[in-house]
Amino acid sequence: IRQRSMQSLHSRNIVSTFSRVTLALIMPSCYLHRWSEAECVRQSRPVTPENQRSVLGASLNLVRFPLMSVEEFAAGPAQSSLLTDSQLVRLFLYFHVNPKPAIPFFDGPRCSMTGKEQIVHRFQHIESRWGYSGTSDRIRFSVDRRIFVVGFGLYGCIHGPTEYDVQMQLVRTANGKVIACNRTSFACDGSTFTSRVMFKEPVEIMPNISYTACATLKGPDSHYGTKGLRSVTLDCSSGGKVTFQFSYASGNNNGTSVEDGQIPEILFYS
Repeated sequence: IRQRSMQSLHSRNIVSTFSRVTLALIMPSCYLHRWSEAECVRQSRPVTPENQRSVLGASLNLVRFPLMSVEEFAAGPAQSSLLTDSQLVRLFLYFHVNPKPAIPFFDGPRCSMTGKEQIVHRFQHIESRWGYSGTSDRIRFSVDRRIFVVGFGLYGCIHGPTEYDVQMQLVRTANGKVIACNRTSFACDGSTFTSRVMFKEPVEIMPNISYTACATLKGPDSHYGTKGLRSVTLDCSSGGKVTFQFSYASGNNNGTSVEDGQIPEILFYS
């Protein structure tokens, strides 16, 4: 969508456009900022933050702020005038605490997929004290139908509320090609609950091809999973089933294996 045509859209079309999961805009909040300025002028209203939010209405909630890294959010939308102080506080809490507070903004990735987010859990029990020294936790997996991976569920600290730095990757095992990477952070509360850590966009995973999920964490000792499953079958929200096969990732993997370790969950759409 070109910038000029975006600014001339009717408000009904703005809602329709930003509701699309296939919308491809690098910084949609910038487009809404420009559109709201143009709409204020069209309505002969002063261009103020209050009037911009008024003309935007529910459209602002369609911006997927939760999928940004905290750095991207702080450098862009947090410095604009579109969000209220209360919304800024709740979004920063969303980035930094776990469990995350309820927010009105969509957090589903955009792509040509349907259905709802699903999670595959590969461990049956949880234990304490998994350490980190700069080596990636890695686990191989394959599926029997096409899916879109959007993130991992990771275990957090055993000592209490803590923030971890993490670099997450998806690698095509056969040739070692990195097909997705994100360097971000996540907060945990000391419980055994996992924390959602997301890629910047959905990653297409093809059937019967081996991939390696990697997570390099920087932080104190965490919980870890045990009694891992080699095969997990789930009902897909889009119909049918999907089977995950997990296998050992040879080499430096910080001890993570099929039986125990990190990366207990893969978040995906079917």
